[in-house]
Amino acid sequence: MPSETTIHGMPTPTLSRSIAMDTKQAYTDKRLESILRNASMKDKTVIITTLNDAWSEPGSIFDLFLESFRVGNQTQQLLNHLVVITYDPKTHERCLTMHHYCYLVENKEGNFTGEMFYMSPNYLQLIWGRAKFLGSVLEMGYNFLFTDTDIMWLRDPFSLFYEDADFQIACDFFNGNSSDILNFPNGGFKYMRSNERTIWFIKFWINARIYFPGLGEQAVFNMIKLHPLITDKKVKIKFLSTDYFGGFCEPSKDLNQVSTMHANCCIGIENKIHDLKILLEDWKKYMALSDHDREHLNHSWSVPQRCGPQLPVEPIPEHPLPENPIPLQKVAQ
Repeated sequence: MPSETTIHGMPTPTLSRSIAMDTKQAYTDKRLESILRNASMKDKTVIITTLNDAWSEPGSIFDLFLESFRVGNQTQQLLNHLVVITYDPKTHERCLTMHHYCYLVENKEGNFTGEMFYMSPNYLQLIWGRAKFLGSVLEMGYNFLFTDTDIMWLRDPFSLFYEDADFQIACDFFNGNSSDILNFPNGGFKYMRSNERTIWFIKFWINARIYFPGLGEQAVFNMIKLHPLITDKKVKIKFLSTDYFGGFCEPSKDLNQVSTMHANCCIGIENKIHDLKILLEDWKKYMALSDHDREHLNHSWSVPQRCGPQLPVEPIPEHPLPENPIPLQKVAQ
């Protein structure tokens, strides 16, 4: 039997240090290196999003995403640092008609062309493949800010990040303490600095999925975030306040402070598009006000309408780890 430790007061087998085995993929081709180099900021930071066929259709999520940069407060220049990851030729061609930095990932694992329903097998393949890709970006020496495409960028978020944190992540629900590991995170918006700690951590996170089949990265992160190895490795994690990084789960209340708004707690493209269009109209009306009126008048969102926190969250298993975990050395990557 493996040795035990305690998480949430429950005895659990200690994860083998082999959980952080090398998972580097062959993404480091010259084309990707060139895109990252050209898109990166002076400190080698890139903004990354992923795009599939359904979200790239005219009038769909991608159009709203790009529009948010253009109508946001000093956000348009950030498009120069945005890299869009695509998974099929049709989406890639559509991306190139709208944005300069698009990268087509060779996909042999699933069909990502249609609408993917939350927690479906295709959805899980996509997000775990995405995590491996982001890990390779860290290994290439680039910091990344990953953003879901259904996040509206209204202000430059970089000044709001913690300078001493390795990994920072937005929340569906924020409890007021950025250091409290018991916050409920959302993997759709995360900032990671490239260093030995984060490269180790993202491998640890990806490989921990073997213990939680059928779960996504958010649920797996919630199951491992208290593991003592993360403390031993001195990975500093911060949770971002919904005052600045809001969403339909917990909207930012002050339009004078909001940086991004996420169409979380929302199922279905049509529902997301409906509420995001209203959100952008709210924002345009706010931006059309004088500086005095923006500062002194009360402003509020007209959303969520079709979306909202009443929707179920990602399932959490009854036990943090199986009683007899499979040695990760034997898991095919």
